[in-house]
Amino acid sequence: MKSSFIPPTRFFPYLRWTDIQAMPDKANVVLILPVGAIEQHGPHLPLVVDAAIGEAVLGKALEKLEPDIPAYALPSLYYGKSNEHWHFPGTITLSAQTLLATITEIAESLYRAGFRKLVLMNSHGGQPQVMEIAARDLHVKYDDFLVFPLFTWRVPQITKELLTPKELQLGIHAGDAETSLMLSILPDQVKMEAAVMEYPDLPNDNLVTMEGRLQFGWVTRDLSQSGVVGDATVATKEKGDRILESLSDSWVKMIKDVYVFPQPTF
Repeated sequence: MKSSFIPPTRFFPYLRWTDIQAMPDKANVVLILPVGAIEQHGPHLPLVVDAAIGEAVLGKALEKLEPDIPAYALPSLYYGKSNEHWHFPGTITLSAQTLLATITEIAESLYRAGFRKLVLMNSHGGQPQVMEIAARDLHVKYDDFLVFPLFTWRVPQITKELLTPKELQLGIHAGDAETSLMLSILPDQVKMEAAVMEYPDLPNDNLVTMEGRLQFGWVTRDLSQSGVVGDATVATKEKGDRILESLSDSWVKMIKDVYVFPQPTF
C-alpha cells in the first residue's frame, strides 16, 4: 500500500505501536512528512509530479542514510494548496486553513507519541508559507517540539548548473528540471511528444518577480495557456538522474543535521 520509493524499514506505518513505545531516544528520532500536491503540470506530465518528486528524493536519501540514524518517512500528504492551478482540470486543492489544520493535527499526534523532531518536506511551490506557519505555531504551543519547514529543492544541489539562464529565471513549473527528474523516476508517465516551451511575458528590468523575495499574487492562467511555465522540451533523463543524486545526497545531510540539531536555549 505504500509508495515504492520508500525503503520498507524506513516507512513509519510499518512500525507496530509496541515498536514506537520501545523506541530509544524518541526526542531525536527524525520523522519526515512529505507534502506534495495533485495539480496540473502541463500536457506532458501527470498530476502527481510534486508528490512523486518528494517521495523519490526522500526514498533515495533514506536508502543512502547510515542505518544508525533513526529516521522514518510518514505517508505522503498528496493534496496541497494548489488553487493557483485550479483553472486547469484535474487539479485538487485544499484551502490554506485545511492544509494547516491537517498538518497541525498530524504533528500533534506524533507529539503525543513522544516524538520531538518533525520535518515538513514540501515539494510544491504554492504552499511553503503554510509550512512555516504550521512550524512556528506548533513550536509556540509545544516549546520542546522542533518542526522544520523545508523545501525539497532548496538544499544545495546541481540543478542550476544544468539549466539555461532563462529557465533559471522563468522556468518555475513543469519545465526542464521537473520534467527531467520525472524522466528519471517515472519515465512511463512522461509524454515528451506533448512537451512544450512557454514563458510568461513579464518586464525584464523589474524588481517584482513570480517567486522570490519581491513577488506578486498570480494564478497560472495569467502566465501560461498550456500550464507549463518553462521549457519542457529540452528535458532529459540524464539530467534527471544527476538532479536526483544531488538532491538525495543533500537530503542525507539534512536528515543527519536535523538528528543532531539541539533545542536552542538562552
